[in-house]
Amino acid sequence: MIEIDGIKKTYKDFTLDCSLAIQPGTITGLLGQNGAGKTTLFKAIMDLIHVEKGKILIFGKDHQELDKNQVGFVLSNTCICEYLKLRELIQMLNAVYDHFHLDHFIEQCKAHHLPFDKKINEFSTGMKAKLNILIALSHEAKLLLLDEPTAGLDVVAREEILDLIRTFMEEDEERCVLISSHISSDLESLCDDIYMIDQGHIILHETNDCLLDEYGLLKVTKEQYQDLDLEYILKTKEENYGYACLSNHKQFYKENYPDIVIEKNTLDILFSMMLGGH
Repeated sequence: MIEIDGIKKTYKDFTLDCSLAIQPGTITGLLGQNGAGKTTLFKAIMDLIHVEKGKILIFGKDHQELDKNQVGFVLSNTCICEYLKLRELIQMLNAVYDHFHLDHFIEQCKAHHLPFDKKINEFSTGMKAKLNILIALSHEAKLLLLDEPTAGLDVVAREEILDLIRTFMEEDEERCVLISSHISSDLESLCDDIYMIDQGHIILHETNDCLLDEYGLLKVTKEQYQDLDLEYILKTKEENYGYACLSNHKQFYKENYPDIVIEKNTLDILFSMMLGGH
Protein backbone atom coordinates (compact mmCIF):
# COMPACT_ATOMS: atom_id res chain seq x y z
CA MET A 1 0.00 0.00 0.00
CA ILE A 2 2.83 2.43 0.92
CA GLU A 3 6.49 1.93 0.07
CA ILE A 4 8.95 4.54 1.31
CA ASP A 5 12.48 3.90 0.12
CA GLY A 6 15.39 6.02 1.34
CA ILE A 7 13.70 9.40 1.40
CA LYS A 8 15.69 12.37 2.67
CA LYS A 9 14.60 15.85 3.69
CA THR A 10 17.12 18.24 5.23
CA TYR A 11 16.47 21.32 7.33
CA LYS A 12 18.99 23.53 9.11
CA ASP A 13 19.05 21.47 12.31
CA PHE A 14 17.16 18.30 11.34
CA THR A 15 17.32 15.57 8.69
CA LEU A 16 14.67 12.98 7.88
CA ASP A 17 16.31 9.91 6.34
CA CYS A 18 14.23 6.75 6.46
CA SER A 19 12.49 3.83 4.77
CA LEU A 20 9.36 1.90 5.74
CA ALA A 21 6.48 -0.09 4.25
CA ILE A 22 2.80 -0.32 5.16
CA GLN A 23 0.89 -3.41 4.08
CA PRO A 24 -2.84 -3.71 3.19
CA GLY A 25 -5.00 -4.90 6.05
CA THR A 26 -2.69 -3.58 8.77
CA ILE A 27 -2.53 -0.73 11.24
CA THR A 28 1.06 0.50 11.43
CA GLY A 29 2.20 2.67 14.32
CA LEU A 30 4.94 5.27 14.16
CA LEU A 31 6.22 5.88 17.68
CA GLY A 32 8.51 8.77 18.50
CA GLN A 33 9.06 11.78 20.69
CA ASN A 34 7.85 15.23 19.68
CA GLY A 35 10.33 16.49 17.10
CA ALA A 36 11.46 12.99 16.07
CA GLY A 37 10.29 13.45 12.46
CA LYS A 38 6.77 12.01 12.48
CA THR A 39 5.02 15.07 11.05
CA THR A 40 7.79 15.65 8.50
CA LEU A 41 7.31 12.10 7.26
CA PHE A 42 3.55 12.55 6.91
CA LYS A 43 4.02 15.80 4.99
CA ALA A 44 6.46 14.03 2.66
CA ILE A 45 3.99 11.21 1.98
CA MET A 46 1.25 13.72 1.12
CA ASP A 47 3.64 15.75 -1.08
CA LEU A 48 3.31 18.80 1.16
CA ILE A 49 7.11 19.09 1.26
CA HIS A 50 9.70 18.25 -1.38
CA VAL A 51 12.11 15.41 -0.58
CA GLU A 52 15.67 15.55 -1.87
CA LYS A 53 16.00 11.88 -2.71
CA GLY A 54 14.28 8.52 -2.43
CA LYS A 55 10.85 7.40 -3.58
CA ILE A 56 7.37 7.19 -2.10
CA LEU A 57 4.88 4.84 -3.73
CA ILE A 58 1.21 4.70 -2.73
CA PHE A 59 -1.05 2.09 -4.34
CA GLY A 60 1.92 1.36 -6.63
CA LYS A 61 2.11 4.92 -7.98
CA ASP A 62 4.38 7.87 -7.23
CA HIS A 63 2.94 9.88 -4.34
CA GLN A 64 2.82 13.00 -6.52
CA GLU A 65 0.20 11.27 -8.68
CA LEU A 66 -1.93 10.29 -5.69
CA ASP A 67 -5.71 10.64 -5.90
CA LYS A 68 -6.38 12.46 -2.64
CA ASN A 69 -9.89 10.97 -2.50
CA GLN A 70 -8.28 7.62 -1.68
CA VAL A 71 -6.58 8.95 1.47
CA GLY A 72 -7.98 10.19 4.75
CA PHE A 73 -5.38 12.56 6.19
CA VAL A 74 -5.12 14.12 9.64
CA LEU A 75 -2.14 16.38 10.32
CA SER A 76 -1.07 17.03 13.91
CA ASN A 77 -2.68 20.05 15.64
CA THR A 78 -4.61 21.25 12.59
CA CYS A 79 -8.28 21.40 11.74
CA ILE A 80 -9.78 22.23 8.37
CA CYS A 81 -11.38 25.65 7.78
CA GLU A 82 -11.73 26.69 11.41
CA TYR A 83 -13.52 29.92 10.50
CA LEU A 84 -16.51 27.96 9.16
CA LYS A 85 -19.45 26.63 11.10
CA LEU A 86 -19.80 22.85 10.96
CA ARG A 87 -22.95 23.16 8.85
CA GLU A 88 -20.98 25.21 6.29
CA LEU A 89 -18.04 22.84 6.40
CA ILE A 90 -20.30 19.90 5.57
CA GLN A 91 -21.48 21.66 2.42
CA MET A 92 -17.88 22.28 1.37
CA LEU A 93 -16.86 18.65 2.00
CA ASN A 94 -19.81 17.43 -0.03
CA ALA A 95 -18.60 19.52 -2.96
CA VAL A 96 -14.91 18.60 -2.64
CA TYR A 97 -14.99 14.80 -2.24
CA ASP A 98 -16.25 12.55 -5.02
CA HIS A 99 -17.70 9.93 -2.66
CA PHE A 100 -18.67 11.97 0.40
CA HIS A 101 -21.20 10.07 2.56
CA LEU A 102 -23.32 13.07 3.52
CA ASP A 103 -26.08 11.42 5.55
CA HIS A 104 -23.70 9.11 7.42
CA PHE A 105 -21.35 12.00 8.20
CA ILE A 106 -24.21 14.06 9.66
CA GLU A 107 -25.31 11.07 11.75
CA GLN A 108 -21.76 10.62 13.08
CA CYS A 109 -21.47 14.31 13.96
CA LYS A 110 -24.70 14.05 15.93
CA ALA A 111 -23.56 10.84 17.63
CA HIS A 112 -20.36 12.56 18.76
CA HIS A 113 -22.20 15.69 19.91
CA LEU A 114 -20.59 18.12 17.44
CA PRO A 115 -22.58 21.40 17.23
CA PHE A 116 -23.64 22.26 13.67
CA ASP A 117 -24.04 26.02 14.21
CA LYS A 118 -20.78 26.64 16.03
CA LYS A 119 -17.55 27.72 14.32
CA ILE A 120 -14.83 25.07 14.26
CA ASN A 121 -12.37 27.40 16.04
CA GLU A 122 -14.77 27.42 19.00
CA PHE A 123 -14.71 23.62 19.32
CA SER A 124 -12.87 21.98 22.19
CA THR A 125 -9.67 20.02 21.49
CA GLY A 126 -11.61 16.76 21.72
CA MET A 127 -14.32 17.97 19.34
CA LYS A 128 -11.73 19.03 16.76
CA ALA A 129 -9.98 15.66 17.01
CA LYS A 130 -13.25 13.77 16.47
CA LEU A 131 -14.16 16.02 13.55
CA ASN A 132 -10.77 15.42 11.90
CA ILE A 133 -11.23 11.65 12.12
CA LEU A 134 -14.83 11.77 10.89
CA ILE A 135 -13.74 13.79 7.85
CA ALA A 136 -10.95 11.30 7.11
CA LEU A 137 -13.51 8.46 7.26
CA SER A 138 -16.20 10.22 5.24
CA HIS A 139 -15.22 9.63 1.60
CA GLU A 140 -14.37 5.94 1.07
CA ALA A 141 -10.64 6.30 1.70
CA LYS A 142 -8.61 3.11 1.54
CA LEU A 143 -5.69 4.57 3.47
CA LEU A 144 -5.67 6.63 6.66
CA LEU A 145 -2.65 8.79 7.53
CA LEU A 146 -3.14 9.98 11.09
CA ASP A 147 -0.50 12.19 12.67
CA GLU A 148 -0.94 12.34 16.47
CA PRO A 149 -4.76 12.12 16.27
CA THR A 150 -5.11 11.59 20.05
CA ALA A 151 -2.65 14.30 21.21
CA GLY A 152 -4.01 16.38 24.08
CA LEU A 153 -7.10 14.24 24.63
CA ASP A 154 -8.30 12.61 27.83
CA VAL A 155 -8.54 8.84 28.10
CA VAL A 156 -12.23 8.65 27.14
CA ALA A 157 -11.83 10.84 24.04
CA ARG A 158 -8.71 8.93 22.98
CA GLU A 159 -10.55 5.60 23.18
CA GLU A 160 -13.40 7.01 21.06
CA ILE A 161 -10.87 7.95 18.36
CA LEU A 162 -9.24 4.51 18.50
CA ASP A 163 -12.64 2.81 18.23
CA LEU A 164 -13.40 4.78 15.05
CA ILE A 165 -10.11 3.55 13.56
CA ARG A 166 -10.85 -0.06 14.52
CA THR A 167 -14.30 0.15 12.89
CA PHE A 168 -12.74 1.58 9.72
CA MET A 169 -10.44 -1.44 9.47
CA GLU A 170 -13.16 -3.99 10.22
CA GLU A 171 -15.26 -2.81 7.26
CA ASP A 172 -12.68 -3.67 4.56
CA GLU A 173 -9.68 -6.01 4.88
CA GLU A 174 -7.79 -4.15 2.12
CA ARG A 175 -7.66 -0.88 4.04
CA CYS A 176 -4.65 0.22 6.03
CA VAL A 177 -3.67 2.88 8.55
CA LEU A 178 -0.45 4.67 9.39
CA ILE A 179 -0.81 6.38 12.76
CA SER A 180 1.81 8.29 14.71
CA SER A 181 1.88 8.98 18.42
CA HIS A 182 4.17 9.70 21.34
CA ILE A 183 1.61 7.89 23.56
CA SER A 184 2.82 4.31 23.38
CA SER A 185 -0.24 2.76 25.06
CA ASP A 186 -2.46 3.93 22.18
CA LEU A 187 -0.32 2.11 19.64
CA GLU A 188 0.11 -0.99 21.80
CA SER A 189 -3.65 -1.61 21.90
CA LEU A 190 -4.24 -0.79 18.24
CA CYS A 191 -1.37 -1.64 15.91
CA ASP A 192 -0.17 -4.72 14.06
CA ASP A 193 3.22 -3.25 13.19
CA ILE A 194 5.43 -0.74 15.00
CA TYR A 195 8.15 1.57 13.72
CA MET A 196 10.12 3.70 16.15
CA ILE A 197 11.61 6.94 14.88
CA ASP A 198 14.24 9.13 16.54
CA GLN A 199 16.03 12.19 15.14
CA GLY A 200 14.64 11.48 11.68
CA HIS A 201 15.78 7.84 11.52
CA ILE A 202 13.91 4.56 12.00
CA ILE A 203 15.62 2.86 14.94
CA LEU A 204 13.33 -0.16 15.34
CA HIS A 205 10.73 -2.10 13.33
CA GLU A 206 8.85 -5.15 14.59
CA THR A 207 5.36 -6.60 14.62
CA ASN A 208 3.49 -5.71 17.78
CA ASP A 209 3.10 -9.40 18.67
CA CYS A 210 6.86 -9.90 18.41
CA LEU A 211 7.56 -6.88 20.61
CA LEU A 212 5.23 -8.10 23.32
CA ASP A 213 6.10 -11.82 23.12
CA GLU A 214 9.81 -11.97 22.33
CA TYR A 215 11.18 -8.80 23.88
CA GLY A 216 11.80 -8.54 27.60
CA LEU A 217 13.53 -6.41 30.20
CA LEU A 218 16.22 -8.18 32.21
CA LYS A 219 16.92 -6.86 35.72
CA VAL A 220 20.39 -8.01 36.77
CA THR A 221 22.87 -7.20 39.52
CA LYS A 222 26.35 -6.02 38.63
CA GLU A 223 27.67 -9.50 39.38
CA GLN A 224 25.05 -11.16 37.16
CA TYR A 225 25.83 -8.70 34.38
CA GLN A 226 29.48 -9.75 34.34
CA ASP A 227 28.42 -13.33 33.52
CA LEU A 228 25.69 -12.37 31.06
CA ASP A 229 25.88 -13.35 27.39
CA LEU A 230 25.31 -9.99 25.66
CA GLU A 231 24.63 -11.38 22.18
CA TYR A 232 20.89 -10.68 22.38
CA ILE A 233 21.05 -7.48 24.43
CA LEU A 234 19.90 -4.43 22.46
CA LYS A 235 20.15 -1.71 25.08
CA THR A 236 21.50 -1.43 28.62
CA LYS A 237 20.77 1.15 31.29
CA GLU A 238 22.59 1.36 34.62
CA GLU A 239 20.27 1.37 37.65
CA ASN A 240 20.76 1.49 41.43
CA TYR A 241 20.49 -2.30 41.73
CA GLY A 242 22.70 -3.02 38.72
CA TYR A 243 21.49 -2.98 35.11
CA ALA A 244 18.28 -3.03 33.07
CA CYS A 245 18.86 -4.84 29.77
CA LEU A 246 16.48 -4.90 26.82
CA SER A 247 16.55 -8.17 24.87
CA ASN A 248 14.69 -9.41 21.80
CA HIS A 249 15.32 -13.04 22.86
CA LYS A 250 13.92 -13.21 26.37
CA GLN A 251 13.34 -16.98 26.09
CA PHE A 252 17.10 -17.51 25.69
CA TYR A 253 17.73 -15.79 29.01
CA LYS A 254 14.86 -17.58 30.72
CA GLU A 255 16.36 -20.92 29.76
CA ASN A 256 20.02 -20.11 30.43
CA TYR A 257 19.79 -17.68 33.36
CA PRO A 258 16.91 -18.89 35.55
CA ASP A 259 17.95 -16.71 38.50
CA ILE A 260 17.62 -13.33 36.81
CA VAL A 261 14.42 -11.27 36.81
CA ILE A 262 12.78 -10.80 33.40
CA GLU A 263 9.89 -8.36 33.12
CA LYS A 264 7.30 -8.52 30.36
CA ASN A 265 7.91 -5.93 27.68
CA THR A 266 5.59 -3.00 27.03
CA LEU A 267 5.95 -0.23 24.45
CA ASP A 268 6.61 2.20 27.32
CA ILE A 269 9.58 0.09 28.44
CA LEU A 270 10.76 -0.37 24.87
CA PHE A 271 10.47 3.35 24.13
CA SER A 272 12.39 4.29 27.25
CA MET A 273 15.16 1.76 26.72
CA MET A 274 15.65 2.43 23.01
CA LEU A 275 15.97 6.16 23.57
CA GLY A 276 17.70 6.17 26.96
CA GLY A 277 19.79 2.99 26.97
CA HIS A 278 23.30 2.40 25.66
